[in-house]
Amino acid sequence: MWKLLVEDDFRVDRGQLKVEFESPGRVEVGGGVLVVDVPAGCTVWYRVPVTAPVRIKYDVTPISAGGPNDRVSDVNCFLLARDSRGPGTLDAYPRNGQFADYNYLLGYYVGHGGNTNSTTRMRRYHGGPEQGPLLPEHDLREPKFLLTPNRKISIELTFHDNTLTYAVDGEVWLTLRDPQPHLSGWFGWRTVNNHMRIENLRIYGPVGS
Repeated sequence: MWKLLVEDDFRVDRGQLKVEFESPGRVEVGGGVLVVDVPAGCTVWYRVPVTAPVRIKYDVTPISAGGPNDRVSDVNCFLLARDSRGPGTLDAYPRNGQFADYNYLLGYYVGHGGNTNSTTRMRRYHGGPEQGPLLPEHDLREPKFLLTPNRKISIELTFHDNTLTYAVDGEVWLTLRDPQPHLSGWFGWRTVNNHMRIENLRIYGPVGS
């Protein structure tokens, strides 16, 4: 059903990243790893546009090794995101890295280990001045749904048949059915005051696309 469209092992910088910092930090590619080590809000967009149906996989490790940003929190992501103020491109509306600056997006968001690693949540962004609403079924707080320091996890985001799923190590944690779906945009990682390592990015589309 799925075919591989994009494969990035982060061995060299392909120029595919757009980084939006709230405060200067470190985002580096090399040796098979995308390192994000930042003191405040940061979004790292992958410049390849995506269209539903789509599946995105990657591995991520929240680092705790005594560094100044080793907080173990906010291994987050946007999917099928675009700015509601016009079709544009990723560069059409500059953003400053503060979370509220993303309220005008259309698309989807997962906050994994947010709020100082106390919640994991999924939201649909509707493109208005306020953040997308949070439904109770998309607000996970049990310890199994939070981050473990230095433990690598495999993330899989799938949008198919108007349904978004978020799976961790092969187990679906969150599901959102959208009768008015967002079908195109960009994918990006989002974090705040955190240090993480991302590996093995894969983007899939349906066979025949």
